[in-house]
Amino acid sequence: MFDTLSDRLGGIFERLRKSASLSESDVDAAMREVRVALLEADVALSVVKDFIGRVKAQAVGQDVVRSVTPGQMVVKIVHDELVAMLSGGQEESAQALNLNAVPPVPILMVGLQGSGKTTSTAKIGLRLTARDKKRVLMASLDTRRPAAQEQLKVLGEQANVDTLPVIAGQNPIDITRRALAAAKLSGYDVLLLDTAGRLAIDEALMAEVAEVERVAQPVETLLVVDALTGQDAVNVAENFRERINLTGIVMTRVDGDGRGGAALSMRAVTGCPIKLMGVGENLDALEDFHADRIASRILGMGDVVSLVEKATESIDQEKAQKLADKMAKGAFDLDDLADQLRQMRKMGGMQGLLGLLPGVGKIKKQMNDMDVDEKTLVHQEAIISSMTIKERTNPKILNASRKRRIAAGCGLTVQDVNKLIKMHRQMADMMKRMGKMGKKGLLGGLGGALSGVGSPGGSAGSLPGLGEGALPPGLPPGFPKTK
Repeated sequence: MFDTLSDRLGGIFERLRKSASLSESDVDAAMREVRVALLEADVALSVVKDFIGRVKAQAVGQDVVRSVTPGQMVVKIVHDELVAMLSGGQEESAQALNLNAVPPVPILMVGLQGSGKTTSTAKIGLRLTARDKKRVLMASLDTRRPAAQEQLKVLGEQANVDTLPVIAGQNPIDITRRALAAAKLSGYDVLLLDTAGRLAIDEALMAEVAEVERVAQPVETLLVVDALTGQDAVNVAENFRERINLTGIVMTRVDGDGRGGAALSMRAVTGCPIKLMGVGENLDALEDFHADRIASRILGMGDVVSLVEKATESIDQEKAQKLADKMAKGAFDLDDLADQLRQMRKMGGMQGLLGLLPGVGKIKKQMNDMDVDEKTLVHQEAIISSMTIKERTNPKILNASRKRRIAAGCGLTVQDVNKLIKMHRQMADMMKRMGKMGKKGLLGGLGGALSGVGSPGGSAGSLPGLGEGALPPGLPPGFPKTK
């Protein structure tokens, strides 16, 4: 969502970094460009004015003038002000879901029709169950939209989260009272109440949600807004805040091609912290909102912390240890490759991983220009699944007839099978070389790669071999242009 804004700001600050010294006129020119970039990203005018004013006041000070690298100091000031704008000056603990109450903790979900509220309810239920080990009960209060209650039930079954049984004819207030009683009697930790989607101008529905809030006394009242609605999302938040006590915002479709202005404006205009972000259609595609990490992504510094968190959640530690042992011996079969492909898809695919690495924005653009098809990962898994156990552990026995059988089994071509085998052979050779390096060599290489990367006061970073123009013409075997 922030790609366009990130590209614009990246070009502005790249010119600043190259300057040995900065005059007030240089800063004025840069701030004019930043103002235009933010307005084009649909950030509220009042927010842009305040932001530019604060940055400019610091950027023309003596600390910047006397700095060894004044351009980088300006980037740091912009980074810090972005964090302040996105967080409202609050600590990170204030941006997390508040579950500090006597169970069951009621959480009320509100929002407009079509904003992704029911799916977000299921995502939060799965997250609290899997990560926080809470017993969660979900209840749908939407008696108006056809099959809305059934939708939450189906999502609950997919997420393995309990839902309140549906009783025909009950109104939202009665369902709320029944859900509170059931959650208390059955010992649930959290109760998620999914209200009906409504238009802000619908007085009857707004009065209904206000009454539900009075009965439920929720610890958290979360407004679900669609990031693709742009600046209008801020108006929606203000309309809801006038009627109910909003405690936080959940932004959906953050992975879309929206301009990002809603996220940048929401906190400053409404005073409500953004607590969660929906970053995909899958039920596990939900992330905590961290102002400092989002600011780093916008300024092209990457988000290594989120990358590590994703890896921790996705990677099976036991399998990782086995793979490390096999690498040390120089062994890497097709089953190992299949595990790596599955883990890469879990972590968001090639594009998702590149978006979190510092200093690789230009490479990501080059990959976009090459039309890399993420479905290639699925195709490669299908090829490996069509092989026998013997073929996966010993690819050398794959002759022409076996390749034809594998291609027919997965619905692809023999050429696709050959590309996968070639990619595996290259990876196996690389693993063998890494195994020979030993721990000291591996750690030394990693240390050199990560040193000084992504710090707010420094350059956007440059991983060895990943600098501007470093991407070789054509991708490695297994990542063809298939679009």
